[in-house]
Amino acid sequence: MKQLPTDLTLSPLRRDGRGEPRPVMDWLTTFHLATVVLDPYTNESAWVLKAATRVLDQFRGADARINLLVTAGDEDTRAFLGPLTEQYLVFCDPERNAVRAMELSELPAFVFVRVDGVLVAKAEGWNPPDWEHVADAIAETCWWTSIDVPGPDDPGPFRGSPALG
Repeated sequence: MKQLPTDLTLSPLRRDGRGEPRPVMDWLTTFHLATVVLDPYTNESAWVLKAATRVLDQFRGADARINLLVTAGDEDTRAFLGPLTEQYLVFCDPERNAVRAMELSELPAFVFVRVDGVLVAKAEGWNPPDWEHVADAIAETCWWTSIDVPGPDDPGPFRGSPALG
């Protein structure tokens, strides 16, 4: 478990560009964060996108903000995610400050941050049992039902790309 720095800011993607960056603790006032971290410049993040959104969708309605954090500016994030930008809370992290704060070494990644700012669980690359472990941590904390990972149409396991580019 790791406490995220309180001065870490997250910049939401808005219809007209990137929104005002706010401290991570502002995003955690009511709900935990269930975050899939993606690098739009790599095949690995593209390969896992469908599986990642399937996993996140299991937690719609739970006490967790499901979201995508993309290591790009707003234009490249929109190009990578397409219509998913309308279906999910999306954060842009072009300088990879959040990636560093979460001490991620491979992307894609799946992380769970509690309302107290503690990163409780993380999975790096696409290792389905690790992703299921993160899903189980979310389900246990939120009194929700977890999900089986991998699903029937999910890719086979693979290592992620370097998280810092």
